[in-house]
Amino acid sequence: MRFQFALAGALAALVAAGAVQAQDFKPRIVRFGHGLVDDSNQGRAVRFFAKEVEKATGGKMKVRAIGNASLGSDMQMQQALIGGAQEMMVGSTATLVGIAPQMALWDTPFLINNTKEADALLDGPVGEKVKATLDAKGIVGLVYWENGFRNLTNNKHPVAKLEDMNGIKLRVMQNNVFLDSFKALGANAVPLPYSELFTAMETRAVDGQENPYNTVLSGKFYEVQKYLTVTNHVYSPWMVSVSKKWWDTLTPAEKKVLQDAAIKSRDFERKDTRDEAAKALAELKQKGMQVNELSPAEANRMREKLTSVHASVASAVGQDLWKQTQDELAKIRAAK
Repeated sequence: MRFQFALAGALAALVAAGAVQAQDFKPRIVRFGHGLVDDSNQGRAVRFFAKEVEKATGGKMKVRAIGNASLGSDMQMQQALIGGAQEMMVGSTATLVGIAPQMALWDTPFLINNTKEADALLDGPVGEKVKATLDAKGIVGLVYWENGFRNLTNNKHPVAKLEDMNGIKLRVMQNNVFLDSFKALGANAVPLPYSELFTAMETRAVDGQENPYNTVLSGKFYEVQKYLTVTNHVYSPWMVSVSKKWWDTLTPAEKKVLQDAAIKSRDFERKDTRDEAAKALAELKQKGMQVNELSPAEANRMREKLTSVHASVASAVGQDLWKQTQDELAKIRAAK
């Protein structure tokens, strides 16, 4: 008899949980925009996220992955999120600086040395503090994905020393830290959205650009670029973000599903991106790109040219955040 009561209680709890679950998930279409092609690391991670969300909601919440900048550039999608015209996106943190100045922290040249440091810093208190600055601007940041360490490509000549940067028309993101950094290194920095980059290189409106290997490969930049220089000058994250107007209409259960799926997608995306990076570099060589690595001495010369940029970043993000970042990095490095 006691067993029957226990079984009946358990069944009642399951039925109640099911009722709550059914009530908490409404039928929704979530437009998730991204800038790269569908078969990029970005596209694969968006699809992974979509499956996790649909599985967790029993198919009630359906995520539509819309890539190839079909919903606009990063900056256009950000405005759509703020206005509530689009639900989700993933894009570069660099394009968020105009909305949240603290995002400029991630554009600091030679700030992060390796992926272990990147993960610890982004997923720790510093990353959370920077991400939280978006809330008041109409965007909710969920997680950081990895774009990777950025490297130079161009169609003029190999960049083996600082002086080789002189006069190169280099596309950079629409972001003052990137503009100031490459001007300080002698390049003619040209701000352009990613969606216009390939055409600009093809028509020689610009000589080169800087992006991780994966983006160089997925964007087929090898068709219009000859030289690749391994500089690892900036660790570049992406931000998965949500319209706050839309977020505020969700139930707690729906928010949790999105947050949990975002964390799972982050872990998937980072592994996928890192596995792909080495393969991408080898493939770019096979495609005919001439690859050279910047020597440590030349990298140090570039760092010295960028001290004023570091100072301006510290001023833009706030001295407290800058100091917290340096202290956190010191802890991470000491824990090796």
